[in-house]
Amino acid sequence: MAMTALIIDDEELAREELKYLLDMTDVEVLAQGTNGIEAVDLIRRHQPDVVFLDVQMPGLDGFAVLKKLLEHSESEHIPQIIFATAFDQYAVKAFDVNAIDYLLKPFDKDRVMQALERARLRLQEIHSLDESMSKQTSLDGDVRIGALLKLIEQQQQAPKHSGKIVLQAHSRLLLIDQKDICYASIDEGVITVVTPTLEGQSKCRTLEELLDLLNPSTFWRAHRSYVVNINRIKEVVPWFKSSYQLRMDDKKQTEIPVSRAQTRRLRELFKL
Repeated sequence: MAMTALIIDDEELAREELKYLLDMTDVEVLAQGTNGIEAVDLIRRHQPDVVFLDVQMPGLDGFAVLKKLLEHSESEHIPQIIFATAFDQYAVKAFDVNAIDYLLKPFDKDRVMQALERARLRLQEIHSLDESMSKQTSLDGDVRIGALLKLIEQQQQAPKHSGKIVLQAHSRLLLIDQKDICYASIDEGVITVVTPTLEGQSKCRTLEELLDLLNPSTFWRAHRSYVVNINRIKEVVPWFKSSYQLRMDDKKQTEIPVSRAQTRRLRELFKL
């Protein structure tokens, strides 16, 4: 049974890798998208059998895409969803028991083939049923999707303040201990996180979103463009007009400005 598919991922390398693997099969990739908003539009336009959907994307993330489709599940085409993400192995095992599958990046060829086979079997089951039974299967599928979304949301919440965050550096996804983070900065919507030995990009869209994952007793928004680990401040440097800069203990000993609104907080922290 030939299948049609969409690939939705904001990482070009991930899209290329998955397209390469799917080209070895009888799956026809109808289109590719880079964010959740495109995903909803492409699903409605092409009505594919399967969608490989990244979890963390700008705009609408993978969960929001599913929720948007489920809001109109009676009229919307709901394809088989295969999540593609960098979540840990615990999450992968949790979703392994569901008919909707869950792939860990970087992709493993055998694992992709297994996910395709599951989707193929689900589609065959649906096509083999009569119309009334098919509607019931669709409803059962919606229940399973709803349960899956609940589990995913719980998994999203679990890592809060857990001690590690995911950074992308040179096409690698690295788990970094929070205590090793010196500071994070945002420039033109891209968040860079710096440690004493490396720097990489966070998938968070805003510093507020990143702060939500970090320990509030350790990380402080010193400036609208900077979050600092107060345990990684090497020196407080007096600046002009009663302002300050923070010299961090990264390789470059980066100096970070403290906004006027946060000067009082700085004095409280270090009894200045």
